[in-house]
Amino acid sequence: MSSELTDARVATDAVASRILVARGLRIIVDADLAALYGVQTKRLNEQVRRNAERFPPDFAFQLNQQEMADLRSQIATSSPTAAWGGRRHTPFVFTEHGALMASTVLNSPRAVEVSVFVVRAFVQLREMSTGHKELSRMLRDLETRIKRKLATQDETIAEILEALRELMEPPEPKKRPIGFVPLEEKKPKR
Repeated sequence: MSSELTDARVATDAVASRILVARGLRIIVDADLAALYGVQTKRLNEQVRRNAERFPPDFAFQLNQQEMADLRSQIATSSPTAAWGGRRHTPFVFTEHGALMASTVLNSPRAVEVSVFVVRAFVQLREMSTGHKELSRMLRDLETRIKRKLATQDETIAEILEALRELMEPPEPKKRPIGFVPLEEKKPKR
């Protein structure tokens, strides 16, 4: 594997580790995106506000307090200062398309270069998700087949156990008549 390909893989994995989930969407927090693009978070958010028409709600949005708390639990930090610095407001977050659009409004060579890795990371996570869905479907199918097979095996096992119980019961003893038996009924012994 070439050095360039290895570096690209490492860079993509580094970006992928910063992608979280909010509102059912894969997102990246403004501070993380700004760090990747080599700009201050303040400058990134400034450019987003100046170009608001380029960032519809499915590209970028500001988190509410509950969503911020949920994100903190995703990255296992205990305080907002540990997560993304001391902030007065909840952060903006960007979807895949918003992260790409941010690179165009920043208009810096580093932003253009890193945007490739950002897109690759989002694509990698999407492919992994698709693989998980397929695996989940296959497991459901397997579980259904096993349940059907177990149901028929349960019936068969119940029949075998019933037959064993019948075999385990001692046979009824042969009863000899008590008293006088006429000669005609006696069988000759040989």
